[in-house]
Amino acid sequence: MQETVERSDIKYYLVTLNVNGEKYTRAVKANTLLVNLLRDELDLTGTKKGCELGDCGSCTVLLDGKPVNSCLILALEADGHEITTIEGLAQNDKLDKLQEAFVEHAAIQCGYCTPGMIMSAKALLTRNPHPTEEEVREAIAGNLCRCTGYVNIVKAIMAAAEEQQ
Repeated sequence: MQETVERSDIKYYLVTLNVNGEKYTRAVKANTLLVNLLRDELDLTGTKKGCELGDCGSCTVLLDGKPVNSCLILALEADGHEITTIEGLAQNDKLDKLQEAFVEHAAIQCGYCTPGMIMSAKALLTRNPHPTEEEVREAIAGNLCRCTGYVNIVKAIMAAAEEQQ
């Protein structure tokens, strides 16, 4: 049973999330989306809001290690789960190897899709450290990019996979 709080005749639910290794408890409305909680309540604005329909992938985060569109997940559904955002990949002010590969291979143009692309790629490389190009393309198929044509994005992901060896 979800713990509730009443404020001004509006019912709020308490959710506790582990985001990027930090525990947060927040009171949210039943219809609060995870993307909005991350951006508006936790100030983790690396997670982008694009289509808000689950089509573009710009809001991709890892939920218990799996890539999800945070615009389709209610904050209530994420209660008790581990969330990783793009901000959680860098450690000790050092970019993750995948983030570095995106920079080195010019896989970024406008940058709007980049956090979601990287999070989808991170999930792939975690479960399959040595993917084929086809597997990379399949893993990022839910992430739309209007600028790059995907060539350098795929090269960056493949380079990050090679560096893990």
